[in-house]
Amino acid sequence: MSRVAKAPVAIPSGVDVTLDGNRVKVKGPLGQLERELHAWVEVNQDGDQLVFNSREDKQEAVAMAGTFRSLVNSMVQGVSKGFEKRLELQGVGYRAQAQGQKLNLTLGFSHPVEYPVPEGITVETPSNTEVLVKGVDKQLVGEVAAKIRGYRPPEPYKGKGVRYKDERVVLKEAKKK
Repeated sequence: MSRVAKAPVAIPSGVDVTLDGNRVKVKGPLGQLERELHAWVEVNQDGDQLVFNSREDKQEAVAMAGTFRSLVNSMVQGVSKGFEKRLELQGVGYRAQAQGQKLNLTLGFSHPVEYPVPEGITVETPSNTEVLVKGVDKQLVGEVAAKIRGYRPPEPYKGKGVRYKDERVVLKEAKKK
């Protein structure tokens, strides 16, 4: 059995989990998420815990149980605490400004970049060189942060660009004569 699937998912107070066949719905103070489970995965609610098992005796089914345990755990965490990614802009004239459901970025191009923020995600700019991406869906938060970073990833010579807050960029040495 997968070591990940063996650990039950604890349901904190204020979070409701509904099991409807192969569908899991998680509702909490920050929002609501739902996911369709794989046919090989079986989930049971035992008090304030969710227990995952594989229905088949295949290695793939056991791995799938661990995967879905991790996904449902992220859903429970998301609706109770939420997820956030911090981005940092480094470079002369690089700025970010959140305006409603749009993020305006000045990244050294001849035009400003306007990123439409998807539903379920909030983007804040505490300063004009910081971007804070928040949401309940871990995958969507990471995807939005990666997309924003993708407009101008950090370059290896001066380190200019958009990077994650704790990202370390290894700088290359300039060409010698």
